[in-house]
Amino acid sequence: MFHKKSRAAALAALAVSVALIATGCAAGDSGSGSGDGGGSDNLAITFLPKNLGNPYFDTSSSGAKEAIDEFKGTFAEVGPAEATPDAQVSYINTLTQQGVGAIAVSANDPEAICDALNEARDAGVKVVTFDSDTNPDCRDLFINQADAEGIAKVQVDLIADQIGGSGEIAILSASANATNQNAWIDLMETYLASDYPDITLVETVYGDDDDQTSFDKTAALLQTHPDLKGIISPTTVGIAAAARYLSTSEYKGKVALTGLGTPNQLREYVEDGTITAFALWNPADLGYLTAYAAKALIEGDITGAEGDTFDAGKLGEYTVGADGVVLLGDPFEFNADNIADFDF
Repeated sequence: MFHKKSRAAALAALAVSVALIATGCAAGDSGSGSGDGGGSDNLAITFLPKNLGNPYFDTSSSGAKEAIDEFKGTFAEVGPAEATPDAQVSYINTLTQQGVGAIAVSANDPEAICDALNEARDAGVKVVTFDSDTNPDCRDLFINQADAEGIAKVQVDLIADQIGGSGEIAILSASANATNQNAWIDLMETYLASDYPDITLVETVYGDDDDQTSFDKTAALLQTHPDLKGIISPTTVGIAAAARYLSTSEYKGKVALTGLGTPNQLREYVEDGTITAFALWNPADLGYLTAYAAKALIEGDITGAEGDTFDAGKLGEYTVGADGVVLLGDPFEFNADNIADFDF
């Protein structure tokens, strides 16, 4: 599904500027250089995030603007203050009337904005979803940030590196019935068995994505398993709560912690040595790739069919997978060397 970018390109991605861009364009405004509505080479690309004023989407939009500046298109961002599907519909309708070349949208609902998106497509506007998809028949492409195998693998590799490849670990998950978490955990168990036979997963506990519950579960794990060497928490609430506990405990620096989190949430714990490294995807790269995918659609280089390939600037060449999905790649590792470069 995904043509893996070279190591050099991955390192180059660290140079992505994530300075926050100005947001707040109204639907009827021209935005930051919004489009001129002109034909098959109309590279006026407007990003419609779930909501404005969200540092995550500010970062993805900064990557998008970098890409669009590179290929001399025109970038705009519009969106609601609150993350509701009804609010997104009105923006889609206005952008269709304005005749932009493409809309890149992070959907607040997989179905509710479909009619508006299909009207845009009928009018010749290309539609790319990113971060959060619609039903596949409502868009031309979906730019997915990471797949389940990649998410599972990076967390296991990180904890293995941090504990020297052997010892007892535990998992602090969200709720016991969280579909995505359980899929990741199943894959982690398989990967541990095949690649790290000297690491033993002694227990998986559930913090229900509640800060205090996750905090308490961390304490209980450490009391129950005195030889525990590491904890994986594949949930942003869980890893932050576990870090908060470890940071003031006797286990700081002795029990490794990794998982999925955001830089703003975990920066203090990286800086104080509680966490060595954790993972997520780089939203700036996600926006950058989305912009190049929109360009390829507008210019007719691809149609969104499986097997289509297109160039994505410094990220390299990408291949469209089944159901019009393009995978950004492996999750991004955040550590003391790069965490100061990000604000989300």
